[in-house]
Amino acid sequence: MNTRKRAPRFPLGSPMHTVIEYGLLLVGAFSIATSFNVLLLPNSIASGGTSGISVIVRALFGVTPAITQWALNVPLFALGVWLLGKRFGVKTAVGTAVMPLFVLLTSGWAPLTDNPLLAAIFGGLGVGVGLGIVFRGRGSTGGLDVAAQIVAKYTGLSLGMSVAALDGMVIVAAGFVFGAEQALFALIALFVTTKTIDVVQLGFATSKVAYIISEDEEKIARTILHDLDRGLTRLTAHGGFTGKERTVLMVVVSQTEVTRLKGLVQAADPQAFVIITGATEVLGEGFKLQ
Repeated sequence: MNTRKRAPRFPLGSPMHTVIEYGLLLVGAFSIATSFNVLLLPNSIASGGTSGISVIVRALFGVTPAITQWALNVPLFALGVWLLGKRFGVKTAVGTAVMPLFVLLTSGWAPLTDNPLLAAIFGGLGVGVGLGIVFRGRGSTGGLDVAAQIVAKYTGLSLGMSVAALDGMVIVAAGFVFGAEQALFALIALFVTTKTIDVVQLGFATSKVAYIISEDEEKIARTILHDLDRGLTRLTAHGGFTGKERTVLMVVVSQTEVTRLKGLVQAADPQAFVIITGATEVLGEGFKLQ
């Protein structure tokens, strides 16, 4: 297995890397806008954010969703710059302006389904794919994410709790306007969106971390290094009962290497104690390079 370090094709901060990031921002925003117009909006699913608010406002006052989103996003961005400083950068400003523009441009597209459950699942999927792409490009579409950062700063709540609270308020409002059933569909869409973002950012592949405790850690270490061709780390630990100092071997392997690792350890020391747990993302030699 080749684990030599490779330089990134487009280094961070290079012109091509910047172009790619803006391209991801545009592609992601287009995916969000499309999913909103052909799935969520026609089925009155307000799954949080300024897009969810725009669904409610259209139902109550007939205002075009893109107009509502601009009316909310631009002041929120300005307020964020004022209260939190210029941390958002040009990409957030672009996302704030472009997202409603794509919503406006795709507003005439025909709905894909009138089944609210399908709309919630696949609309949430499309929005999650779009947001995941935007986040991979280190961008943002602004909106209630900015408001959540303001709330987090001035209330002491965590950012995650602030986002959940604001999205929750939108969904509760949708329940009053559209009924409890539509609010439940909105929750489904929000759940699917959250999980899809994780998949887009982290991928399906999950690496594993193995912790190995053995009386013959040297033999197991040599086996891992030479037969499995993986690096390892020696951790110093102490037995809880005996207080004796022990060496714990830590090795990160891919999903497909787990069975072989267990076989090699078993062959080297049948009495070895092995703990295998999941690692969401691994960066570095032999694994994904950022």
